Amino acid sequence: MNNTYALLVGLLLFCSRLSATPPSTPSSIPSTPQEALEYLKKSNLPDSSVFWPNVKRALFIENLKANIVAPLAIYQGSNTNFCGYAALSYLPLHDDPLTYTRFMIELYVRGTATWGKINFTPSKEVHRAAGRLRFKGILDIRPADQMWFLILADHFRSYLNFFFPRFKPGSEDTFWAAVNYGKFNRMIRDLIGYKVEAAGSDIFRPHFKDLYAYLTERLKTGYTYLYVNNTYLHKKNHDKGRFRNSFPTHFIVLSSIRKADNDPDSDMVDIVYWDYGGRTLRQVSMRFLKKIIFGVTHCWSPTNN
Repeated sequence: MNNTYALLVGLLLFCSRLSATPPSTPSSIPSTPQEALEYLKKSNLPDSSVFWPNVKRALFIENLKANIVAPLAIYQGSNTNFCGYAALSYLPLHDDPLTYTRFMIELYVRGTATWGKINFTPSKEVHRAAGRLRFKGILDIRPADQMWFLILADHFRSYLNFFFPRFKPGSEDTFWAAVNYGKFNRMIRDLIGYKVEAAGSDIFRPHFKDLYAYLTERLKTGYTYLYVNNTYLHKKNHDKGRFRNSFPTHFIVLSSIRKADNDPDSDMVDIVYWDYGGRTLRQVSMRFLKKIIFGVTHCWSPTNN
């Protein structure tokens, strides 16, 4: 997402404040990549789909295989607002690739599909758009990812859709496809069925008495997402970046955090995080980390209490 967030500050003030979301029930039994690959291999897919006229069968199957075998490599594409859906994908691809594969095959064959209690009925515009997105990097040849991102954006809505209610060509670059903090946590809860503990918002940074201790404790169980301003995260000189008029733009999965050089008194920390396409190791100051974090989401399966 980009800095045009400023245009929606009035709406954000009323809608973005978020506390811990309530738990729900698991949507499926965890599975393995091998089970997902076996299911895909045995599936009798038609040569083409009348519902997805621009999705080529061979590319669709290859895309699913790639996601099952290398889930860390899923990527939202260049110049899109699909980053929230790519981040969400981290959960089913790691914990339950079989349910993901069944869902995608049902979607390809029937044009609609059900995940848990949620029925996805994409619009005609979305059906026609999947497979036709261009100039989005590797996403151009990943029609299954295009389908997945588009149907999630088509189904899950938030106040960001106030001015962008329906898909039209180019909507993947607009607020139609954007994911705010409340919507992201709602998707984890409602679709994946995980318990969610969330602190933060789209405008105001959360306050933690000891951020390092808080993150360290959360990393012991489940998954920990950070809602950050990614523009500053990728600056070469982190501490010289200006944070004036900054807004959160990205969801990343924190894998580890530790004091640099094992010095308990150091303000510098080494963090490892997943950021669309692979894991990254960075050394940053805690001061910098506090500046870029607008939300911390800790989620876990109810079966792993």
